[in-house]
Amino acid sequence: MPASSGMCLLRSCAALLAYWLCLAPASAETRVALVIGNGAYASTAKLPNPSHDAEDVAASLRRSGFEVLQGIDLRQADMQDLTIRFARAASRADVAMFYYSGHALQYNGVNYLMPVDAVLTDEADLKRFVRVDDIVNDLQQAKNLRILVLDSCRDNPLAETLKRSAASTRAASIGRGLSKVDAPRGTIVAFSTQAGQVAADGSGRNSPYTTAFLKHIEQPQEIGEVFRDISSDVYESSGKTQLPELSLSIIGKFYLNGPVSVTVTAPQAAPRPDPCASAEAHWRAADGIGTTGAYEDHLARFPNCSFANLARARIDSLKQKVALAPAGGEDKTFDGKWDVTVNCASSGKALGYTRALSATVANGVFHAEDRDPRTNSTLEIDGQISADGKSTLSARGLTGPSAYTINNIAPGSPYAYTIDAQFERSRGSGKRNELRPCSFTFVKR
Repeated sequence: MPASSGMCLLRSCAALLAYWLCLAPASAETRVALVIGNGAYASTAKLPNPSHDAEDVAASLRRSGFEVLQGIDLRQADMQDLTIRFARAASRADVAMFYYSGHALQYNGVNYLMPVDAVLTDEADLKRFVRVDDIVNDLQQAKNLRILVLDSCRDNPLAETLKRSAASTRAASIGRGLSKVDAPRGTIVAFSTQAGQVAADGSGRNSPYTTAFLKHIEQPQEIGEVFRDISSDVYESSGKTQLPELSLSIIGKFYLNGPVSVTVTAPQAAPRPDPCASAEAHWRAADGIGTTGAYEDHLARFPNCSFANLARARIDSLKQKVALAPAGGEDKTFDGKWDVTVNCASSGKALGYTRALSATVANGVFHAEDRDPRTNSTLEIDGQISADGKSTLSARGLTGPSAYTINNIAPGSPYAYTIDAQFERSRGSGKRNELRPCSFTFVKR
């Protein structure tokens, strides 16, 4: 080969290599994070760790390729401004993370984050706080992966002030710690301790949860494994007294560090929906209810998925218990036709509604069902009424318009909950146990 030809070939290869190297940054994913640490509170106890937590978490995320918006000891106006900037950044990002360390509280099932200048004398003051629901909505704008981390379940003395104020005006629910947040699809939700519980602030530079977070977040592992390791670390280091709440709803394998950042399989043709994608979440709900109807519903929806055989075993076991029960124990006191009215008050962003349906009671077994043809939402209620009129009923169905659901989930999503009810001969009442306040009225025809 002539020397000139060899030089041309080398130049061509070099040009081609430069072309591919120039392309690489353009294909890299965009990562954005908002990290807030609030500890210097004016109207309640100061927290020593949040400022350190925010500084150290922000530095760690920058090393993992995040553009970090950082705020320490933010007043109300500054906190609102920073969350607005984060919402805009998340809409352009592939991966978005929100990390908060500081005081927070729940009120009527809604979680609020507290600026350092906030006061709390009554319910109106909650408008000075940042709603976690709004942060979750902002995160949903990111394309691939969304992460919400709240190291904020510390005991908040102001919650007691609000509880006393609410008790003097009207009924309200002010619980310990935070209310559970279910992860929307493509999201990880991590609390420093279980919903309704209080976490330790710690005696070192960082809180126990942030200490574990910093230990694991830069590891080259799949992101779900990273957060499970964080939870396990906190549980063990606390002497098994603090168990973080973790909710994951991600499909595929995601990496913040390691051989790849986000694993996405490019479809060769129109992708087929995975019929088992939501089987695990539905199974947890069905197994929590524990009735034959709940297991049969799971089996009907997911006949070929992981928990189908377990559902069949549960059904067989419950039927055997019924078959072995002594005869003559049936109570017919409440048998007949009943009218049922469901009244759910507004909760957070979820609108309130009223729903009416018909029920039958035979041999003490309650059953009601309804389908709204306008929205295709469904509701079924089943349970056994004991001789003294007490019953724990199981409700399940498919959601209607998202405006009426907590976290505004998509229409047609499965749901389940339980109802504590008390029946008299011709009337009855009940209340929903999970997620939002709803009351039930039963009237015998």
